[in-house]
Amino acid sequence: MNNSSQPGLLRTCVILLLMILGFSLPKILFAAEKLVVYSARNEHLIKPVFDRYSKETGVLVELLTDKEAALLVRLKSEGKNTPADLFITVDAGNLWQAAEEGVLKQIDSEVLKKNIPAHLRDAKGYWTGLSIRARTLVYNTKRVKPGDLSTYEALGDPQWKGRLCLRTSNKVYNQSMVAMMIHALGEKPTEDIVRSWVANLAAPVFSDDTQVLEAVAAGQCDVGIVNTYYFGRLLRSKPDLPLALFWPNQNDRGVHVNISGAGVTLHSKRPEAAQRLLEWLSSAEAQNLFADDNLEYPANPRVKSAPEVAAWGSFKQDQANLAKAGELQKDAIRLMDRMGYK
Repeated sequence: MNNSSQPGLLRTCVILLLMILGFSLPKILFAAEKLVVYSARNEHLIKPVFDRYSKETGVLVELLTDKEAALLVRLKSEGKNTPADLFITVDAGNLWQAAEEGVLKQIDSEVLKKNIPAHLRDAKGYWTGLSIRARTLVYNTKRVKPGDLSTYEALGDPQWKGRLCLRTSNKVYNQSMVAMMIHALGEKPTEDIVRSWVANLAAPVFSDDTQVLEAVAAGQCDVGIVNTYYFGRLLRSKPDLPLALFWPNQNDRGVHVNISGAGVTLHSKRPEAAQRLLEWLSSAEAQNLFADDNLEYPANPRVKSAPEVAAWGSFKQDQANLAKAGELQKDAIRLMDRMGYK
């Protein structure tokens, strides 16, 4: 080979090297630093959280959102071939079901044990709560005094005849609430309570919590049961509505709470990285990002709620482990059906 050909050969080698370094290497790194999350939580609520994690760690998070039932079917059908590393959904009953269906991985995390109270976590380590939504009483401030209210059970008293509004029993939030009542009180007392609620209804059950709130505000009924974040959302747009929250059962078991939460998928290809992401979601830094936009309470008790949420006041919450919401959900559904709660 003559000397004149050497510069051209050198240039070719340099170009080839740059192509390898410039294109192939980032692809390798990208593949090693990506996590896939299946989420039943709306994308606009969760994407900013993962964007922050990616910015801080360099780990890219690919998000796929759908209804919890569809995601669970997908995880089961994909099996070992699933790309998912983390499963996020709302309601402890749904998380319990995912664990029962065998799509979540059991983990032992001292970080989660430190950050999240035991009643908001699966005792076996399959899932953990990340934000709290209280299901409490809402009343019309022009027609009801706080002193008139006391417990969930008391909504069946004669004084509330024709004054109560409820959301449909088809919604998992009510199924979990009744399941936790069965756990706390027993099946027969819970039957009596649900029957008395149905007898006191002012109108047929509503399809969502916002409709319950609007009916209470309009005087169609005087009191209802709703998730707190629905109350916050409606008051943001209509701050003059005559509505207020009441925290029931403060002298016994406390307010029924539920969660948004997550678990590492059984067939994650990156379980250690997925666990690190889950632990970060329980941290003080991430908790407000996860909870505040949807007006929920952080699951980490060391993290303060958003000022708008904190203004609703503090309350004692039911400390029973939320796995019972899943374990007793079928019993709750059958009970509500027997009592005529549609």
